[in-house]
Amino acid sequence: MFDPVIAPSGTLLGLLQRGRGDGTLHALTAPRAEALAALNHCVLHDPRHDWQVENRSLYYARLHLDLDGGLDAIEAHLFDPEDVLDPEESRTGLALAVLGHLASYGRRDALALLRRYAAHGTNWAWALDELALRDDDAGLRALAEPVLARFSTDAEGEAELAAAVRDAFEPRPWRLWADDPRPSIAARVRAARETGCFDRWQRQMRPTGPRPGWSVRAVFEWAQSGLERGAALHVPAARCLMAVAGPEDRREILEAARHGDDGARCTALRYLADSGDPGVLELIEEAVATGSTVVVQAAVDSFERMRGAVAVDRARGWARRPDVLGAAAGRVLACRGAAQDRELVLAALREAVRGEGPDAPTLWTLVDGAGRLGIACAAPVLRHIYRETASSHLRGRAARALAATDPSFPAGFAVECLWDCEETTRELAARHAETGDLRVVERLRRLAADPAEEAEVQTAVRSRIGPDAAAR
Repeated sequence: MFDPVIAPSGTLLGLLQRGRGDGTLHALTAPRAEALAALNHCVLHDPRHDWQVENRSLYYARLHLDLDGGLDAIEAHLFDPEDVLDPEESRTGLALAVLGHLASYGRRDALALLRRYAAHGTNWAWALDELALRDDDAGLRALAEPVLARFSTDAEGEAELAAAVRDAFEPRPWRLWADDPRPSIAARVRAARETGCFDRWQRQMRPTGPRPGWSVRAVFEWAQSGLERGAALHVPAARCLMAVAGPEDRREILEAARHGDDGARCTALRYLADSGDPGVLELIEEAVATGSTVVVQAAVDSFERMRGAVAVDRARGWARRPDVLGAAAGRVLACRGAAQDRELVLAALREAVRGEGPDAPTLWTLVDGAGRLGIACAAPVLRHIYRETASSHLRGRAARALAATDPSFPAGFAVECLWDCEETTRELAARHAETGDLRVVERLRRLAADPAEEAEVQTAVRSRIGPDAAAR
């Protein structure tokens, strides 16, 4: 999947792509046709950089209901010929998830469309999972024949069926079909379930990797062989060293950290950092200066994991370095620094935004640090990140940091956050938004009554407007 093209944050499309609360508020006041066009663009062209962790489906489904939108565009997208040519879940997953939420709100047309796609679409397993949560037993039983017809009855087809049953996210349909009154369906699903269970047992009985009695050298060789296959194994290899290495092996490990091949060097650095070896900081600095890209990244990651006062003190010395180690030092101080480190963390935050933009991965830690340390001077930068980032998770972190640093947050961004796509951001807003704005009180009441809302959000809402708490 290509990276999505995100419109400017000041446009309706850009707001909706980011999942911002202002996107909903602007859409509800925009011409309906324009709002629906922007909404359908988001649903059909997933705007998330990480579609597996960022939330958009409930956000889009709620707006779809508010706009009383039809399903023609979604139907055309699902059954486009491209559905066969591009079977990636990312093409249709968001649309199917939106249909699932619409079905839970009582939209029978969304339920019917999900059933049809589960019977005939390429990404049928996702649709079936959505139906498993929302459809009745009769609706699911009716899908048994078309779903099983996807798998041939030869050995290869039965193996594919067993894998589908084993890997199903929601097992309810398969359990229903295992008890189906039609013997041909029930027998086939039961056999597939038994095969899947046996396959899982076999994998557990044939573990790969280190065995008891391995030497330090054997662990290093295992890590290097993984790296040559394209699998970074230095993290589990370092854990193995914890079990097999003794004091007499320290010299060998130090030598590997200095001059070993990449797999051994990464493993040794990780092990020495996790065990708090007194010489590891110099080795990390040397690795950053002389190592390959994979060694440099392992050295930086190992340094960021260190918890002791020595590592924090070294971070203060490294924080102004114009390289990856200086950036890592800023993150260490953001996580474990004290009040005296506010200027260094603020400088790292500003430099990251200036150099890498509002979506830089390093910002996640630095934004949290600005909030943890209560850096009031960081509020303008945090507001910029909040507005511009395409990541709804990073925006939520910026909102939490603003709640700790910006006195204007309760009457400002907190109000918008009540409509945000991320439940953790809505929960934060429910606890902070000032209720002097009539929109806030009405929104809190709606969230409290919405059966699709997360329990944590509703708990926060009840703390503000519940029977035992007057609105404040």
